[in-house]
Amino acid sequence: MISELAMQSGVKVSTVRFYERAGLLPAPHRSANGYREFDKDDARHVRFLRRGQELGFTLTELGAFASLTGGAAPASVVTEHAQSKIDDIDRRIVDLQRTRSALLVVAARPVVDPGSICPVVDALGGATPASLSSDTAG
Repeated sequence: MISELAMQSGVKVSTVRFYERAGLLPAPHRSANGYREFDKDDARHVRFLRRGQELGFTLTELGAFASLTGGAAPASVVTEHAQSKIDDIDRRIVDLQRTRSALLVVAARPVVDPGSICPVVDALGGATPASLSSDTAG
């Protein structure tokens, strides 16, 4: 049943229904009374979708990666998405490391000179590689 799948996957029933409507879950088998019947692979797939979204993947990207399972799509179809995501993750790592360093400064010395900018404000509000590339593109 859909409620069991939702519980096993750590999502709401509405999320499972959304994934079904979006074509991200294969059509489930139906019991004689019309209830959807899911298995452990379906639960793993829903957890993959949820966790992927938490990590910043789009549903389109997740669908492309899912299509690799069982050979539904050739790897070449996903290669460009993978490289783009690697580049995005690398930019995020740099941003997170800079933010972490600023937080360490504030944690060690929470009082900031009134004439200076808080290190966290500077780290989050300053120019980043990602924002510089998007600013020059527009």
